[in-house]
Amino acid sequence: MENQTHPLKPFFQQVVRNSYEGKLGLHDPDVTGYVAHLLCEFSQTDRLYQVRDAEGHPIEELEAMVLAADPVNGTAPSFDAERAMRKYIGDYALFVGGMYPEANVPGARRRAPHPSLSELIHAGKESYFIVSQFNMFEYEKEAPLFARLSDGFERCILGLSLVREELRKRKALPAPELN
Repeated sequence: MENQTHPLKPFFQQVVRNSYEGKLGLHDPDVTGYVAHLLCEFSQTDRLYQVRDAEGHPIEELEAMVLAADPVNGTAPSFDAERAMRKYIGDYALFVGGMYPEANVPGARRRAPHPSLSELIHAGKESYFIVSQFNMFEYEKEAPLFARLSDGFERCILGLSLVREELRKRKALPAPELN
């Protein structure tokens, strides 16, 4: 689907722009475009837990994701793999922190332990910062975007929570199930 426009892209671009620019005053077209693209990516259920362990099972725990991204002490086979994993961890933390905050409520019943919002913020900021440090060759042009995403991570999560509320108002997103 790389060459085609995702069918939800115009919709997500508008909703993200309305929330980020209209409500937060965050006027950064690269950030809003990136977040809209992220929503398109994660609208496909197999993309949320795309990292797999050695047996091919999805890795759902944040700590295990971070370990998998480490090329020295973890399982990442290269620094390029580390960058890709860290980008994914930042994306995952941003998405879950903004779109599913109820998943981070202590004591909620779930199939796998979910990190707290502060853990997501730490992992997301750190991961996007690491991605921004890959600032040479083919990564040079997008490195500043990841630096801005790292610096404004909390604001980006807030923006996604506004997107979430807008989607609920439009009845495009069901209400959360709290157990």
